[in-house]
Amino acid sequence: MPEEGAAKCFAYVQTYDTKPKRRLFELMKSQGLQANQQVTFLSDGADDVRELPLYLSPESEHLLDWFHVAMRLRVMGQMAKGLVDERNMTSAQELLTEANEELERVDIGKQFERVKWFLWHGNVAGALDTIEDIEDELDILPKNGESRKKLLKAVREFRGYIEANQNFIPNYGDRYRHGEKISTAFAESAVNQVISKRMVKKQQMRWTESGAHNLLQIRTKVLNNQLRETFVRWYPAMQNEQETEIQKKAA
Repeated sequence: MPEEGAAKCFAYVQTYDTKPKRRLFELMKSQGLQANQQVTFLSDGADDVRELPLYLSPESEHLLDWFHVAMRLRVMGQMAKGLVDERNMTSAQELLTEANEELERVDIGKQFERVKWFLWHGNVAGALDTIEDIEDELDILPKNGESRKKLLKAVREFRGYIEANQNFIPNYGDRYRHGEKISTAFAESAVNQVISKRMVKKQQMRWTESGAHNLLQIRTKVLNNQLRETFVRWYPAMQNEQETEIQKKAA
């Protein structure tokens, strides 16, 4: 997305498109990309997503986007609340155990807020230490709780996610205060625009790789206001029809 002008989106099926690098390059070129221009890429942290822009612009800045970090923390926070509610119901039916007292004493939800604060300020070490504390706190709880198992699994996966992307975690707060991009939330919105109407599960539709890929090309052309332009390139006579129609309206 350029600093000035309209944003554009592109999409492809990874296992079908044989030239994704070319597709991204053409899009960036159409947005005014110059040789050796500094570009900031924000991604969800997946290696395959990061490798694509890294190939095109090795000297550019690559960041883990805040949107995905915050969403993961929000989900775990909700899971922690469910865990506390579950343990409180158990406590009401039986004597308060040492594990329940520990859970009551330590607010896991507040621990997740600490993790969020550390990551917002780019303090990865502090975040990882707090995540390990959360793991230790969950380990003392009874092993038969389903909510505990799910939350512990999510916390461990999140720790691995942060460890794998720690070199791409900036001081988000500082960037935000200086008006710099920290989130791809606008891209997630574009994703919903591109696929939600046709590919959501409730539609009960199955897509071949080629069918899905071709549909994505049409959707992105529509969203970028390039569909007619593309057809005119294929069928030049359409341009003459459009000009005639404009002349009629002007008359």
